[in-house]
Amino acid sequence: MEEDNNLNRNEHSFGSSENVDEQSNRVVDEKKGGIKTMPFILANEICEKLAMVGFSKNMVNYLTDQIHMPLTKAANTVTNFNGTSSLTPLLGAFIADSYAGKFWTITVATAIYLIGMIILTLSAAVPQLRPPPCAGDQVCQEASGTQLAVLYLSLLLAALGSGGIRPCVAAFGADQFVEEDPKHPKKTWVYFNWYYFALGASVLLASTVLVYIQDNVGWSWGLGIPTIAMALSIIVFLFGYRLYRNLDPAGSPYTRVLQVIVAAFRKRNIPSVSDPKFLYVNKELDAPISTDGLLHHTKQLKFLDKAAIVTEEDDLKSLEKPNLWRLNTVHRVEELKSLLRMLPIWAAGILFATSNAQQSTFSVQQANTMDRHLTNSFEIPSASVSVFSMFSMLITIVLYDRVFVHVARKFTGLDRGINFLQRMAIGFFISIVATLVAGFIEVKRKNATLEANGSTDSPISVFWLVPQHSLHGIAEAFMVIGHLEFFYNQAPESMRSTATALFWTSISAGDYTSTLLVTIVHKYTNWLPDKNLNMGKLEWFYWLITILQAVNLVYYLVCAKFYTFKPLQSHKTEPGCDQHGDGVELASQV
Repeated sequence: MEEDNNLNRNEHSFGSSENVDEQSNRVVDEKKGGIKTMPFILANEICEKLAMVGFSKNMVNYLTDQIHMPLTKAANTVTNFNGTSSLTPLLGAFIADSYAGKFWTITVATAIYLIGMIILTLSAAVPQLRPPPCAGDQVCQEASGTQLAVLYLSLLLAALGSGGIRPCVAAFGADQFVEEDPKHPKKTWVYFNWYYFALGASVLLASTVLVYIQDNVGWSWGLGIPTIAMALSIIVFLFGYRLYRNLDPAGSPYTRVLQVIVAAFRKRNIPSVSDPKFLYVNKELDAPISTDGLLHHTKQLKFLDKAAIVTEEDDLKSLEKPNLWRLNTVHRVEELKSLLRMLPIWAAGILFATSNAQQSTFSVQQANTMDRHLTNSFEIPSASVSVFSMFSMLITIVLYDRVFVHVARKFTGLDRGINFLQRMAIGFFISIVATLVAGFIEVKRKNATLEANGSTDSPISVFWLVPQHSLHGIAEAFMVIGHLEFFYNQAPESMRSTATALFWTSISAGDYTSTLLVTIVHKYTNWLPDKNLNMGKLEWFYWLITILQAVNLVYYLVCAKFYTFKPLQSHKTEPGCDQHGDGVELASQV
């Protein structure tokens, strides 16, 4: 069969499974999975977000006001914590895909997270675990080494727990729905829209209620409430155990990737084959990692194909498992190719995350200097200003699902309206506009402050920050959900937790990039002062990020233009197929 025959663009759907998966001949237990599992699964993720965001949104205020850190050090601590929390999913995904499975990884990770939250709550409640308070012009005593050690230990445990929750919950939830179930013709983009909506709602709650409690009631209550929520989430998640569809781990994906690399390197000097039919295929060997269908051979990265060339040294017998450090199947080679093809798109998300990171650091400090009164007696907490970002994101998700998709479908003919690469491009563009606008708003804030006889506080309303936050929220609804769906959809099925972890590592890299950028700019310019923002040039920092994002958008458009979607060999015989009777479909690229 010609390599490009029978290619068609197909939308994957999901629903509670009550039938036999035609591609893999799997018998699906109709009592397992489906929409009934969502409350138990999403409760865990919502509580994790409630705890994470309830602290990180206001963390810069906690570190400066309670721990007495300098502003730039506090900002870097926030982004380092967020970055680590988005990097540890690689470890969690490895454990889930290789050994423990998603369910037990989520359960243990939530328990670790809970321990971290308990320690963090104690550090806020026990006076000996934080420096003494100071007021006015008094020189504040910074936290001691022991106090910082307790703080960092709690953050480390929270980051480790987050590493097991983040990559697994989204993938575990999607696993509850079987692709191509005609009785439940929902689409994966619908699932991810509403999955992220639930997360956004929890972030909204954390940014308002919890932040208000932290600022006006006390940090011990502000941290104790999400700690209790985390404890309840474990109980709720375990309660749904009998309803879950648990897929067995298929062995270490990292080992398979390394085996392909080693095999290709060992055979680097042998000539390539002219026809991919001569490459090694073993459906029985690949059955545990290809229940959705075998990956079809692609023309890119041909040097890796050498790992699937059979030589005399392989001493291959028909009923014998090959030495996978010398010979691999086409499917395993294509697993590695799929991951490598995703990396340029992964990298494009880094600067988007860098831009978003400023909303929980310098944007909060901007709000601290502005008039935050709704009434004479009620003042909006500075960390709650991000609520406008959440509102705009949630509204955009609803309008996207209920209006935009239906309108776009009439023009594109695609069930999802636009594909996820196009969705991400829109998000990148809106994010550029957001940081551009943020710079002009900062100019307005500083000018108003100077007109008020140089006071450290600006007389203008905090609602001037609404445009930049709203634009960031709209950008997130387009880019982040598209990015998450891209990784789950385009990853090999046995690596979906790992692929979801890649989504979080792009955010991690963005947070660390923010730390690096802030450190360099603070060292070589006067844009980012430690104390008084009015003495700096924050607007130039925002515009620097704007320029970097514009360059990044051009890079992304080039990557998206040449991206090759994951092709699957279905197990159904189609006209024009090869002797094995395998049809080919591109995996949900539209």
